[in-house]
Amino acid sequence: MKERTRKTFTNLWYFLALGFGSGLAPRAPGTFGTLAALPVYFAISHLSPVAYALWVFLAFVFGIWLCGHVANDMKVKDPGCIVWDEFVGLWITLFMLPVGWYWIFIGFGLFRFFDIVKPWPVSWADKSLSGGMGIMVDDVLAGFYGLACIQLANFLISSNF
Repeated sequence: MKERTRKTFTNLWYFLALGFGSGLAPRAPGTFGTLAALPVYFAISHLSPVAYALWVFLAFVFGIWLCGHVANDMKVKDPGCIVWDEFVGLWITLFMLPVGWYWIFIGFGLFRFFDIVKPWPVSWADKSLSGGMGIMVDDVLAGFYGLACIQLANFLISSNF
């Protein structure tokens, strides 16, 4: 653990993959990683939808390499301390978020729920894919589940359904 901590704060790839150190949390590193993704979300939330989507897409593609590289260096298939995947998953859930601060809390909760429960195909991706792709895709799918729930709820609320 000391080596991992040292590398996190001396190696840029570890620093990013471990969510600026949030993945070093002794319990619930995924939740702490998701929390660490929020300041970045606040910085990118003002982008146009196209620019936001491009940011998330590039973060996903970069994440495949980043997470695979760091996991290989650690010699672990999917280390729980790698939380870049949580960053991208949360940013997907919060895409085109309706107005209201409470949606951020709802999005956070939905993303964590789907990331932990892993409904199909999240569970399939978690078990079947390997390397950086395997680390990233289950969280991306969980992010899309959260996004769908938020957008559906907003549609139903705004249409007085």
